[in-house]
Amino acid sequence: MTVTSPAHLGTGLAPPPVTLLLDAHDDRAIHAAAYQCAHRGRITTDPTPHTSSLAYFALDLLRSMNRNSFARPDAERMSTDPAWRAVTCWTLTTGLAEAIVLRAHRLTPERLKRLATWRADTGIRLILIAHTPTPADEQRLRERLTAADLADLIAVRGTEAILNAIGPAATDRRYGPPPPDYAHPLPSLPRGGVAAFRADCWRRQNDLDFAHTDGQYRAGYAAARTWLARHTPPPAPPDMPEASDAGPDGATPWQDMEGLRLFLARLTVLSPSPQHTLARVRGAQAGFLSQALLLNVPDDLAEHGGPGITTVPITSRVTHILATQLPNPLRAAAVAALLLTGTSHSLLSMTQLASVGKHTTHLAIDRDSRINIGVPPGPRHMYAIPHRARPFLAAALEFRRRTPRTADHLGLFANCFGTSERFEHLIRDVSLHIPAVLHPHPTEDWHTAARCWRLNTPVPAIAPTMPPAPGAHP
Repeated sequence: MTVTSPAHLGTGLAPPPVTLLLDAHDDRAIHAAAYQCAHRGRITTDPTPHTSSLAYFALDLLRSMNRNSFARPDAERMSTDPAWRAVTCWTLTTGLAEAIVLRAHRLTPERLKRLATWRADTGIRLILIAHTPTPADEQRLRERLTAADLADLIAVRGTEAILNAIGPAATDRRYGPPPPDYAHPLPSLPRGGVAAFRADCWRRQNDLDFAHTDGQYRAGYAAARTWLARHTPPPAPPDMPEASDAGPDGATPWQDMEGLRLFLARLTVLSPSPQHTLARVRGAQAGFLSQALLLNVPDDLAEHGGPGITTVPITSRVTHILATQLPNPLRAAAVAALLLTGTSHSLLSMTQLASVGKHTTHLAIDRDSRINIGVPPGPRHMYAIPHRARPFLAAALEFRRRTPRTADHLGLFANCFGTSERFEHLIRDVSLHIPAVLHPHPTEDWHTAARCWRLNTPVPAIAPTMPPAPGAHP
């Protein structure tokens, strides 16, 4: 999924005209062609008969977007306004550009007005297929469309012309979820520090396991060197650091702790296992040490939890599950946040609308100022948002901002983690393994507990340079 924005919004341009396909004979071939042309950027909706409910019509549109978990008997129900907000938000954030609505001649004036509002808010191209056997039927339909502010029409008649307007069958249609995720498992890694880590791995592992471990180590090393080349820490304040932050003799504490936390989160957010995370972190420590910087992390990362330890990589399969199982944008974003942060839901409940960074690239949760009112905030808890998870957060922001009485300081995930029963229902609906829920950790996340100092003495001889090629003795 990609985050997009309709071209006409903010430019004063009108949305594309409505294409009205007048099917006088209710031809089955036209309906079949409409279904076959649906693909990722185009949906085909057949409104449920024998009901004029506005909420059900919105659910029909969500179902055509493959968001149909509400069909379960015990699923959460959405009323009219939230359901239509969900339709609008998913349209804006998933690249949906065109919608075909079958049996438009049966739509009530209220449903047509909702379609007009959806079109105006998103710029989506509407194609309405209507069965109008007589001129009087067509005239009544046009009057209803005009009353619903859908008067800019391009009418098409005749089976052949209608089939040409619909277009050929889609060639990129995919049935079922993506294949299962796979990553080469790493064996148990040595618990020692950065100085002897790579040598210990070489001695204990066979060639294949060492090659994979060394690949993660090299990735962390290269990422650290690249990040340090682009980020210069701000100067130290005139007052001395607290004793709790004191480092080695003569060392200067790293000042940009938020930036450091975000770097560590980005390095490990897509890590498939704690072993991969440890190898990446040790490589990053080596990269920092090569620049006379001492990066200190907790001895036992698993005890703390956090990115790469109690997270789940946001892969295409996970994205598919979130998209299909949670049609409510707030619920989908809440579960995505649990998966990508690996932190407790009590901390995530403090997420404000303003906590989501520009282009939804990161979360910055200010826990200190929320708990201790009036106390100056400390470094925020920083979490990276992978590319595949960004549409979920973008849709949640759009949903919340379209809710009445909303401001940036209000909670983004309000009513998602509130009661234990609601939280249990949320976890049950998504049916995903969520390590942060199954194995809660009372201490702060490992990357939040990390510290860094600039050494004012020569780099020790144990500091690694760029690792040698696999197979060579460390």
